[in-house]
Amino acid sequence: MPELPEVETTRRGIAPHLVGRRIEAVIVRQPRLRWPVPRQLRERLPGQRVDAVERRAKYLLVHTVAGSALLHLGMSGSLRVLPGGTVAGAHDHVDWHLDSGRILRYTDPRRFGCQLWQAPGAPHKLLAGLGPEPLGEEFDGDYLWRKSRGRAAAVKTWLMDQKIVVGVGNIYAAEALFAAGIHPNRAAGSVSRLRYMRLAREVKRILEYAITRGGTTLRDFISPDGTPGYFEQELFVYGRAGQPCKVCGTPIRAITLGQRSTFYCPRCQR
Repeated sequence: MPELPEVETTRRGIAPHLVGRRIEAVIVRQPRLRWPVPRQLRERLPGQRVDAVERRAKYLLVHTVAGSALLHLGMSGSLRVLPGGTVAGAHDHVDWHLDSGRILRYTDPRRFGCQLWQAPGAPHKLLAGLGPEPLGEEFDGDYLWRKSRGRAAAVKTWLMDQKIVVGVGNIYAAEALFAAGIHPNRAAGSVSRLRYMRLAREVKRILEYAITRGGTTLRDFISPDGTPGYFEQELFVYGRAGQPCKVCGTPIRAITLGQRSTFYCPRCQR
């Protein structure tokens, strides 16, 4: 599933083509996505000018005066800005026609993504209760240390809880814990304040760097211009079970935490 860097890469790719443009029509070929495409999006979005394109966690919000479209890429979704008249394929489910003559096309073979509607001043229920953004000022080592007190959950599973911090998915949690030298199965409440300071710095560094590299190309993700992300080539532990650690040479191990594959170096992480 696309993680925060992939979603931010998508936001940065589509925003210049949307902001200030009027949406002339919304064509829905397949309304049955993860949730049905709501009538409000199909009826209220046409005729509106886009004021901003924002990311919240792994969601994209396209803001207009009438309300906001809430988009999620799911496991295999992508958003592309294409020339008007581009022939739609079997998995091209939604087109937004822009006054520039171009279209924003949503493609999703597995249909696990969504296009929903958020009324002005009424945050969607999917956004309720989310934690802070990992690239924001509120997220730091002190915050992680305070929130983790008394928590027995494995630190990796806890770090991926969207109520603690949004957008730190499986790949980047594994990479940040490796960079911080923290074993993913260590109890969150047993990690010191000093080590959380390092973990918070590594989360920010890795996410920011991954964004500059276009995200991680795994399974179906490609960026809005059709090019792959390149951060995958620089992963230290994720997906490298049995391969030597790039730091110490010890074989990378894999375990399952919270029903997710977890990779770590038994020597570098404790």
